[in-house]
Amino acid sequence: VGSFGNGTILRSTREVELVAFLSCFHSFQEAAKHHQEVLRLIRKTMWQSQDLLALGLQDLRVEQRVPSALVLTIQTRGTAEPITVTIVPAYRALGPSLPNSQPPPEIYVSLIKACGGPGNFSPSFSELQRNFVKHRPTKLKSLLRLVKHWYQQRARDIHVTVEQRGYPDFNLMVNPYEPIRKVKGKIRRTRGYSGLQRLSFQVPGSDRQLLSSRCSLAKYGIFSHTHIYLLETIPSEIQVFVKNPDGGSHAYAIHPNSFILGLKQQIEDQQGLPKKQQQLEFQGQVLQDWLGLGSYGIQDSDTLILSKKKEGESLFPAS
Repeated sequence: VGSFGNGTILRSTREVELVAFLSCFHSFQEAAKHHQEVLRLIRKTMWQSQDLLALGLQDLRVEQRVPSALVLTIQTRGTAEPITVTIVPAYRALGPSLPNSQPPPEIYVSLIKACGGPGNFSPSFSELQRNFVKHRPTKLKSLLRLVKHWYQQRARDIHVTVEQRGYPDFNLMVNPYEPIRKVKGKIRRTRGYSGLQRLSFQVPGSDRQLLSSRCSLAKYGIFSHTHIYLLETIPSEIQVFVKNPDGGSHAYAIHPNSFILGLKQQIEDQQGLPKKQQQLEFQGQVLQDWLGLGSYGIQDSDTLILSKKKEGESLFPAS
């Protein structure tokens, strides 16, 4: 499959794209769960292959893309330029199908139920892609080559503004495809933090989201200038989000056994709304001041809803 199979190979490059359909995968879920483990196993096996070493194996690495792939480079005496081979393990969802035949609808139902990210299961449908592109007009293939050229360029670093209460904002240049744990490393070196970093962001009209260290900004659809909020916690604390009536939200660090009144005090300190005028709700239940967060089953990264008890006044002071 790939460029040689469908006629979209880029000029002046030598590339081979291989989708390996593994019999150990029986569903999209299994393929997603064991994808990284299989890549590591293939990589280890290839480094031990005398045949590949004899062919001039120069580089063998796992690239974190969508989906992740094993990339190796071979430079033989008979080739003027190195050949790059990309290997992607996949679940053979289509099975042994005939050319130009339509997949059964059940395949797409199981694909939707798998809840994978955009492009994660694309290799499972590579045979459909190959059959579609192979017989398309030359102009369409030229367009695909152009898109492929853009795709293979290094991801442009994006501008990230880091906000933290009590500190001036500062800016970072970040590759959207690098793990967020590396972003935290940059923040640690810039500010010298020693506590636990909790990063979050919010799309207008949506709830605030916690950024997982194992994911990248691209995983959250962030490819341009964005603002992220930094909250530094100690091991015994959790992070909770408090959503305002205007749709905005703030993050707070608090011990899970603290009283609701303690959280209201933090809200007053940060937003200026007196705690006596605050009403907090969680899952439709109004929270009482002298009960703890744990009494309501509030856990890390949960969102609480803030409203004002009295009407007729602006909820927050003008900035």
